Amino acid sequence: MRTTLRSAHTTRTALAILTASALALTAAGCGDDGDSSSGGPGKGGSKASTVRLPHLDGEKLQVAAVWTGAEQKNFTAVLDEFEKRTGARVGFVPTGDSISTFLGTKIEGGEPPDVAMLPQVGALQQFADKGWLKPLGGPAEAQLHKNFSRGWQDLGAHDGTQYGVYFKAANKSLVWYNTTAFENAGVSEPKTWKEFLAAARTISDSGVPPVSVGGADGWTLTDWFENVYLSQAGPEKYDRLARHDLPWTDPSVKRALTTLGELFGDRTLIAGGSARALQTEFPKSVTQTFTGGDAPGAAMVFEGDFVAASIATDTDAKVGKDAKVFPFPAVGGSSPVVSAGDVAVALKGGKGAQALLTFLASTDAAAIWAKAGGYLSPNRKLDPGVYPNAVQRDIAKALISAGDAFRFDMSDQAPASFGGTKGAGEWKALQDFLKNPKDVAGAQRKLEAAAAKAFRN
Repeated sequence: MRTTLRSAHTTRTALAILTASALALTAAGCGDDGDSSSGGPGKGGSKASTVRLPHLDGEKLQVAAVWTGAEQKNFTAVLDEFEKRTGARVGFVPTGDSISTFLGTKIEGGEPPDVAMLPQVGALQQFADKGWLKPLGGPAEAQLHKNFSRGWQDLGAHDGTQYGVYFKAANKSLVWYNTTAFENAGVSEPKTWKEFLAAARTISDSGVPPVSVGGADGWTLTDWFENVYLSQAGPEKYDRLARHDLPWTDPSVKRALTTLGELFGDRTLIAGGSARALQTEFPKSVTQTFTGGDAPGAAMVFEGDFVAASIATDTDAKVGKDAKVFPFPAVGGSSPVVSAGDVAVALKGGKGAQALLTFLASTDAAAIWAKAGGYLSPNRKLDPGVYPNAVQRDIAKALISAGDAFRFDMSDQAPASFGGTKGAGEWKALQDFLKNPKDVAGAQRKLEAAAAKAFRN
């Protein structure tokens, strides 16, 4: 059976680099390849540059990622700066949610992009096993060692070889809320699951749908499950389930699904009910929460720090004023902290791909997106002052401060066929569960069958 996880020791080291950022949120409400000097744009960087890059005049590169909307726009700004500094021309290739399938087809057809941003640890492990990835070159690895903790380095390595640079991180244990809806209903930020459901019922009685769920995107449902499961079952069982050392038919999974069903099964708590939720994509789940004035489409939406980008880009709400955030409510003894990240890897050899990885490992690249918002960098040398508001600064400081209450996104650790494929595996099983939350046993059987098949391959 192929496993997508490294040894237990290495996994603990990698996971220990992130923190229980819930506490901060509650409180807040250089490598040189010898090819260039630090000249102006197109000549290896500006005088303020922290990284030296080669001349790539006229070289064409392709970068593939799942990002759309505001995230694609902000990442394109990073690529634009790389073009200015090197003279290269970089094209962005959207992959859709099933990035592993997309890339696998391109690689087998002999036309892979130069660089890909993989959102799953399991995909990096799988691609490395297949020989599809190129190791980091000296300049990129120098930037990585300079700017990233050992844990983030380990997450981008496989069998002792460094392949990836984690350019973007995410705290996926946050609930964003419409302050007007909370004030009108007279509710405050809940700290426990019981308080969360009670607040949702009070908000429903006030005439506003309480919770917006982007069920059309199956990955959002995996995040719901993971937060409930981590808080309720604890980190040891979480790690075992992530490795498939524990079957999805285990009583702990039944308990978590039953708990999640308390929300999914109550039509009065979900905006539009489960049927509408299954037609609602993630961006819509955010915008309907922060538009409509005194009658928004929902009062709360669960997802990561990147929600801030959608709020800023697609609504008139102001983060920290109209839109605030609280930690995912504690289902067990404490609030969970689940995170994730996007790792840049080279699928082609050559100077261009390595130069881009070097740039993405620098503080220069991270600062561009950080200023725009809706982004967290695991780069420990990035000045937190570049983030656009106090909410994001506090999340970023907590991320860098480190701590071991964190667990990496479970579905991102799994083989892509189970944890990262649209319309299949865990995504599909949890969408079916959202449609029929009473069928806990059926959901468990589907999850176990899909997991068993994926982990055998």
